[in-house]
Amino acid sequence: MAVLVTRPGQQGRSLCEQLSGIGIASYHQPLIEIQPGEQLLGLEVSISQFNIIIAVSQHAVTATDTHLKQQGQNWPTNSIYLAVGQKTAHVLSKATQQKVHYPQVSDSEHLLQQEPLCSIANKKILILRGNGGRELIFDTLVARGALVEYREVYKRENLAFRSDLLVPIWQNERITQLVITSSGQLSYFVSLLTDDHKNWLFTLHLYVPSERIAQQAREVGFQVVTNTFSASNKVLLAALRPSETGQ
Repeated sequence: MAVLVTRPGQQGRSLCEQLSGIGIASYHQPLIEIQPGEQLLGLEVSISQFNIIIAVSQHAVTATDTHLKQQGQNWPTNSIYLAVGQKTAHVLSKATQQKVHYPQVSDSEHLLQQEPLCSIANKKILILRGNGGRELIFDTLVARGALVEYREVYKRENLAFRSDLLVPIWQNERITQLVITSSGQLSYFVSLLTDDHKNWLFTLHLYVPSERIAQQAREVGFQVVTNTFSASNKVLLAALRPSETGQ
């Protein structure tokens, strides 16, 4: 058994290190890189105006926290904070030194069930995100009467790779498991492969963090998909571990 990890940056490298620590071979092939977003500009001035602040990912927290520190500004202490997942909530709580609400299932639908988002008419809500995604959160909060604003505080840039060179290597290394943590990365990865390579790809056991991505994966052709319900490395590692014993 060997695992192909597409998660970008340090999170991806860390997951590979943890897999190695339990005797599972892994290969890191990030599909995107994270860069600061243009809409960070001026956020240090406006962020204190919001009643509720929602972070959709760890990247959103890290980018915002870095910018605020560079501007000599602290996170607001009077805002209510929410995060889509447990790990993002942990990072956000550490940055803000405030309580952060989060759902046990890391997706938009369960976030919207959180108590602070139930009665929000005329509340000002800030959503910290990357370039695109999480429209369901925005649309639902607007429908509930909130005044909602997006800030794209980071951007994802696709990384090209030579599938004609890499896929034979992955096949030779007996890759049987694949980790993909976003719908955009899934679409991008599949788009780069030839039909023959897709036929091989779809035989891999795919691990994703939400049912939405799992359904997308099944629709494009993946045969075995596990929804881990979280994008945290701890949860991903636990999901991959029993697969190792079953090989």
